Amino acid sequence: MKCKVKNNSSLDMTKFMPLLSSFLPYAKKIMGFNRPPSLFFTSDAENAQKPLGKTAFYEPDELKITIFVDKRHPKDIMRSLSHELVHHAQNCRGDFTADLMGETGKGYAQNNDYLREMEREAYEKGNLTFRDWEDQNKKSLQESVFWSKNTLITEEKSPILLSEGGAAGHMAHPFD
Repeated sequence: MKCKVKNNSSLDMTKFMPLLSSFLPYAKKIMGFNRPPSLFFTSDAENAQKPLGKTAFYEPDELKITIFVDKRHPKDIMRSLSHELVHHAQNCRGDFTADLMGETGKGYAQNNDYLREMEREAYEKGNLTFRDWEDQNKKSLQESVFWSKNTLITEEKSPILLSEGGAAGHMAHPFD
């Protein structure tokens, strides 16, 4: 199963590829989704200035996760991804049908008990999945991936690096 990743942001997201290569198969195993999502890294300078701006969102009809990356720590971006992957898993298991979801307007997470539960699961499972993956992989990832002035430096034979493929701006990723 392949996952499409597109960088629509103004940032160099190369440094995230080793993290994604390691995290996505782990999240798939823990969360149990059976279809790959598409991931889009997005810049929005106006949103980045807002203290309570958007961090990410999931579009169930398109199996698409959009993550806002401007002025965010890499771990924060990864936590947002993990949260949205839980929504993707919920969608894959059939939890996002109109008859189940009901009202989805403003305040849905406070006013709709069903969607409140979907959000609770996403916060709990998303954060715990990310934390467990981080605790298992922090040492090995930090030893094989070095950072210098926001530039990724890797060993030539690093087994977690991904090769670029597809159209410009797209990366091909192993998911299994």
